[in-house]
Amino acid sequence: MSARKILVTNALPYANGAIHLGHLVGYIQADIWVRFQKMRGHTVHYVCGDDTHGTPIMINAEKQGMTPEAFIAKMYDEHVADFAGFHIGFDEFYTTNSPENKELASSIYRRLKADGKIAVKTISQLYDPQKQMFLPDRFVKGECPKCAAKDQYGDNCEVCGATYAPTELKNPFSAVSGATPELRQSEHYFFKLSECGDFLADWTRQPGRLQKEAANKMGEWFEAGLQDWDISRDAPYFGFEIPDAPGKYFYVWLDAPIGYIAATKHLFDRIGEDLEAYWAEGSDAELYHFIGKDILYFHALFWPAVLKYSGHRTPTAINVNGFLTVNGEKMSKSRGTFITAKSYLDVGLNPEWLRYYYAAKLGSGIEDADLSLGDFVARVNSDLVGKYINIASRAAGFIQKRFDGKLAATLPDSPLVAKLQAAATDLAAGFEGREFSRVLREVMALTDEVNQYVDQVKPWELAKQEGRDAELHGACSLLINLFRLLTIYIKPVLPKLAADVETFLNVAPLQWADAGTLLLGHAIKPYSHLMTRIDPKQVDALVEANKQSLAPAAAAAGPQIEAIAPTINIDDFGKIDLRVAKIIDCKHVEGAEKLLQLTLDLGDHTRNVFSGIKSAYKPEDLVGRLTVMVANLAPRKMKFGLSEGMVLAASGSEPGLYLLSPDSGAQPGMRIS
Repeated sequence: MSARKILVTNALPYANGAIHLGHLVGYIQADIWVRFQKMRGHTVHYVCGDDTHGTPIMINAEKQGMTPEAFIAKMYDEHVADFAGFHIGFDEFYTTNSPENKELASSIYRRLKADGKIAVKTISQLYDPQKQMFLPDRFVKGECPKCAAKDQYGDNCEVCGATYAPTELKNPFSAVSGATPELRQSEHYFFKLSECGDFLADWTRQPGRLQKEAANKMGEWFEAGLQDWDISRDAPYFGFEIPDAPGKYFYVWLDAPIGYIAATKHLFDRIGEDLEAYWAEGSDAELYHFIGKDILYFHALFWPAVLKYSGHRTPTAINVNGFLTVNGEKMSKSRGTFITAKSYLDVGLNPEWLRYYYAAKLGSGIEDADLSLGDFVARVNSDLVGKYINIASRAAGFIQKRFDGKLAATLPDSPLVAKLQAAATDLAAGFEGREFSRVLREVMALTDEVNQYVDQVKPWELAKQEGRDAELHGACSLLINLFRLLTIYIKPVLPKLAADVETFLNVAPLQWADAGTLLLGHAIKPYSHLMTRIDPKQVDALVEANKQSLAPAAAAAGPQIEAIAPTINIDDFGKIDLRVAKIIDCKHVEGAEKLLQLTLDLGDHTRNVFSGIKSAYKPEDLVGRLTVMVANLAPRKMKFGLSEGMVLAASGSEPGLYLLSPDSGAQPGMRIS
């Protein structure tokens, strides 16, 4: 196997808040993959850094009485400590507010401009007259122009999933001051993404470039049409000023991904590596981005196009992970429902317990993962301590006490040795394909077989019987060798535990190729406990430490009730035909993150309706249920088919969607009046 040159990046955490357990899903996934590749002997560089620019940083710093530079320096230290605490082994963790990034952003901008990919347009934009600043999309709130849901952000609706411009919001207000924004004109700089469609359509369809779900999402965006990308912001703004454009700054999403190159440069300047070998057009190195699904658009459309038309290479693949839920509830920083990484460490929970649990949930797709705290305790205690650690603890003491800490020169015949060694190929393929959950299932199945051998030979019984020392020595030496093989296979997931095992075994850091060898006549060190069980009280302490976040103040005071809409008369109401409908079929919509497809029985005919309630309901739970629909709504042609109405659901200031249902006894087709 020839050595590969690989560069891996993680999504840059935004430097305006703490790292939480939801963030860690993507970082742990990438770290496991990197550690596996390094064990295989490949040259791997793993870089990341804080994303430090933009209005939110500027406003947050102002609220805390700090300069933006001081604020991001504080966040940098916190982020570095959090990642180190969970054994995320970056080769370089840098910052986008760096001289390298400023130089690269300006250079790339000039190349794009020279290639005709930059346009200047005058746009109408919402302006906060109180704060005297133009408002970014996420700092404008109002009613969704599609479904009229209140308190929605200026770029997309969390209720119906629609995307739109902030100027389309109804009754908009500034999230900074609460003032009603004014529409003002400003000159902005645009990257001509609309001219990159042919390249991007071809690029995204290359085998292995994107996961299936991501490729489907690309299809939606291509069908909707690519829009030119606004890459400038007006002062006041914390970021890099655009060359030859006083008072205009690069939008954070222009210089943030360029931070990948800047972090690589900072690392390579230190270690004497060639930046061009990894980032120049025609590079034979591999480049992988690990990101969350919420930033797919930037990484799979905007970023490859910027690289292509500025003379750089494009990513080999973009690996996308889903979100994290905790006990079934979505974690959300904006909603305040999250558990911080620091609080996990502060209550004494072992970071490798979480690494193992996440890995056991992660596959190559973009499915969300759930941290069920009860399952977390049970799985870690059963798999890691009850099964894996049990093997070493059963055998090591006898080797030390009865055989001077030295393994036998030969091992008893057992098919387990060949079976575990042969598993290396399949497990390597699993790690390569990021099928971590499958890898750990197979490793634990092998661990079960080794524990069955422990129960069969019963070393503790052999130790009591005279004349069976050689048998005891061989059995325990075999168990230590099997334990070593299992350690090789879980080392990418549990690097600290593996390092402790290497010390115990008195061996150099384990590599993947070591699975082909055994320890014979080898001296090991005295055994000490490698891992303890999770005490449920520690999990209770974690929940207690985050109770304000998990139960936001707004919830404690009860949900905020929206104001009643303007008065209408009976004639207005009479125009809406509400009917009882029975859901006779329900299924997921391939390629749609938020939609379910409902087949509704209205008594004398059926209707097909697409509804954005996927986050709240499983299809099988809705079949047979009665609901209420708007029956005379004009049909809407969608990418997935024709939607012939709308089902009604309640939502409010708190997260959650609640499908409306009539009282029992109502029949499909009945009119609601």
